[in-house]
Amino acid sequence: MVSGGLPFALVSDAGGKIGEVYGVYDEEAGVDIRGRFLIDPDGIIQAMEIMTPPVGRNFTELVRQVMAFQHVRATNEATPAGWKPGDKTLRPRPELVGKVWREWQVRE
Repeated sequence: MVSGGLPFALVSDAGGKIGEVYGVYDEEAGVDIRGRFLIDPDGIIQAMEIMTPPVGRNFTELVRQVMAFQHVRATNEATPAGWKPGDKTLRPRPELVGKVWREWQVRE
């Protein structure tokens, strides 16, 4: 556990150096705009979202995406939009090319 009770590190980017690397530093305003990046254990960005300051992010969706990426990494199965643990997944294979819609209905 990282100090402060969170199981992950939080950082501050007062000088904008991290924001510059990720393309979210607003030089004119001197601040980072809202950006979140899901980076896998290999250091590869798997997802990113950049929002302007007046629009908030959806923490529940962030957690759902982390769980989906963990599931994909562990099983090599694909997860549809809105997937939650226990929902149907797909095992990608050549026979599904052009026919995914028959097996995989995306729910709203």
